[in-house]
Amino acid sequence: MQLKAHTPSVSTDLIPPPDPSEDSLTSPTALTVLDDAIENLGVAVPCRSYDPEVFFAESPADVEYAKSLCQTCPLREACLAGAKDRREPWGVWGGELFVQGVVVARKRPRGRPRKNPVSA
Repeated sequence: MQLKAHTPSVSTDLIPPPDPSEDSLTSPTALTVLDDAIENLGVAVPCRSYDPEVFFAESPADVEYAKSLCQTCPLREACLAGAKDRREPWGVWGGELFVQGVVVARKRPRGRPRKNPVSA
């Protein structure tokens, strides 16, 4: 069975294809290309409109808030792909949470979980 490639919802002329001669993990041009695409887009994107600290928050509620902000971004898929290529060490990129370069589903709160449920 052959899988079909996912076509991005962003116009391909906004973000040029990566140069195969460059190492995407060490090249700052990958972020520069994304910055240029944001500038050329002409609309506000969440990571530029809200406090950047939200996208690198510690609390699980703030992380979920940042992920929800990314859902409306027209460059979400390009941002996520770039973050995966760069193995971003942490933060919310493209609507996903990165911890030590890997996408994780949810941020767990600090400390051990309770043994007994707390009554409200």
